[in-house]
Amino acid sequence: MKSNPAQGYLCVIAAALMWASCGTAGKALFNAGMSPFILVQTRVTFASLILIITLMAFRPALLKITLRDLCYFSLFGGVFMAVMQLSYFMAISKIQVAAAILVQYMAPVLVACFSMLFWHERVSGLKILALLLSLAGCYLVVGGYNLSLLNMNRSGIMWALLSALAFASTTLLGEKMMHNHNPISTLTYGLVFSALSLNIIQTPFAILSQSYPAQTWAAILYIVIVGTLLPFGLYLVGVNYIRSTRTIITATLEPIAAAIMAFVLLHESLSPLQITGGLSVIAAIIMLQWEREHDVLSPDVIRSNKND
Repeated sequence: MKSNPAQGYLCVIAAALMWASCGTAGKALFNAGMSPFILVQTRVTFASLILIITLMAFRPALLKITLRDLCYFSLFGGVFMAVMQLSYFMAISKIQVAAAILVQYMAPVLVACFSMLFWHERVSGLKILALLLSLAGCYLVVGGYNLSLLNMNRSGIMWALLSALAFASTTLLGEKMMHNHNPISTLTYGLVFSALSLNIIQTPFAILSQSYPAQTWAAILYIVIVGTLLPFGLYLVGVNYIRSTRTIITATLEPIAAAIMAFVLLHESLSPLQITGGLSVIAAIIMLQWEREHDVLSPDVIRSNKND
């Protein structure tokens, strides 16, 4: 890992801001009548095509995989990543942008639970506290204190929870796959198989049959380039310069930026209790990631890993 913390943090901050703007741009398109499915299909299809063409031209070696890898990539991209992206935008189309993103950010908590249950990661009081804090925060973010709001947004909440689960599954499998594959290769084939599955479910390149104004096409291109390719690339660069734990903590800027952008551009606002819940979720993520970093650096954990 290279040592340039300042550049690493700047890359991750830029990625978080781009992802936040992607959610806001997507919500604007949904308000204008675009189908979330068509947007997701278009996003992953064109992003994967751009990556494939770029790698073929400049880094063809990164495209070499084995037949066995195809099975893992079909699960990683064709199922988990496809569901993650579709459920993410479905949630945004139905509830507030910031609320949808904050619920999706429960993924690190789900990953921690899985690791403690099945990968024998150390259980601590701080991790349990973070789990409870995250659950309470999520309850507040989705408006669980207001039964009428809960009934009105039940579909959006379920999509957001599915997005968190798919995000956690993508993270866990992606972490395993990147032990043997370059992160760019993993991202590329993840998007490729996501595009394949979404184009099988619905008419391939369905967006080409739609007649949208130039402004809509510009927003779609923005989501493909600025909301997908650039932030993923910057995030990977950031991980290369700073620890992944600190990368995730820094990326929690995304829901905060999304809330501000949605307030300014879409006139969406969060209630004081929702803001409190959002801060609780972010605090839980920070607690979990710092605890994870200490686990990784712990001599006991290092000895345990060597013995395994």
